[in-house]
Amino acid sequence: MFRILFQRAKCIGCNGCVEAAPMRWQVSKKDGRCNLVEGKEKKGIYQVLAGMDEFALNQQAAANCPVKIIRLEVVKAKHQP
Repeated sequence: MFRILFQRAKCIGCNGCVEAAPMRWQVSKKDGRCNLVEGKEKKGIYQVLAGMDEFALNQQAAANCPVKIIRLEVVKAKHQP
């Protein structure tokens, strides 16, 4: 798994993330900024856990962002007894 972190307040609505990973990103009709699908906001940062099958597309979404407000973090699995 990996976590997507997104600083929506700094989004300029370029749509680069939506073009790369449309299943995870959408443009808001209200303000033109992008939304992280299923993202939960905490202290201005939206985040969501996603499966590794989405990693490459979201890596491209982060690379496409001209203001560099999308970050990906690989989450290590917890060992179960």
